[in-house]
Amino acid sequence: MAVDPTSERTGGSILGDKTRMHNLSTNTSAFIRPSPTSGVLGGVNQLTRESILICEAAGFDTILVETVGIGQSETVVSSMVDFFLVLMLPGAGDDLQGIKRGVMEVADMIVINKADGNNEPKALAAKNDYTHALRMLTSDEADWHPEVLTCSALHNSGLDAVWQQIEKYKSLRTKSGAFQQHRQSQLQFWLRSTIEQHLMRDFNAQPDVQAEREILNREIAGGNITPVKAARKLVEIYKNSSNL
Repeated sequence: MAVDPTSERTGGSILGDKTRMHNLSTNTSAFIRPSPTSGVLGGVNQLTRESILICEAAGFDTILVETVGIGQSETVVSSMVDFFLVLMLPGAGDDLQGIKRGVMEVADMIVINKADGNNEPKALAAKNDYTHALRMLTSDEADWHPEVLTCSALHNSGLDAVWQQIEKYKSLRTKSGAFQQHRQSQLQFWLRSTIEQHLMRDFNAQPDVQAEREILNREIAGGNITPVKAARKLVEIYKNSSNL
């Protein structure tokens, strides 16, 4: 499941991930589905969860969700996958993010790719930086401590070690019961987020809300009302219109 960013100007997406996966796209056991974000934050598509379920129902036992490249606060993908792998590049200016919270706190493993040629020393240096950074963060998973590995997709080196760590994670978490608990908490998050989406859709579709919003937008622009007060007014209009 490859997710591409959607242009804020045109509303379009390139969806070119599949064309770059020459070997995988011709493998009869693999299915590649590029999807646009369509303005959804979190690095994924609004229907990525449903797409995962469809792939599971079709018999696929391993599903990879490749995001658009998430930031410190865009960690929605962690609420729909069993293992959250953060892929980094050596010497790309991302090393300092290792000391920040956000995506680092939910990472189950960090992998430094392109650890080959002149990049290998940089990759090892980045590995040390991220390893030290992870030690500063506390983890909710008592049976698992995220590791930092290096690999080279170009030379197909280090990938076996990455997959072995993923299998080790699944084995440990399944044995402790945390694997199923994690999935249960994801279902609860899915319920909450779906309710929020439906409420926002219904809120924006209310004719009274739409009419008042145009007036309030002009009031805000003129400095006659604050966005907070305008929001409360719109919520009251929605509640009255919906008989809540």
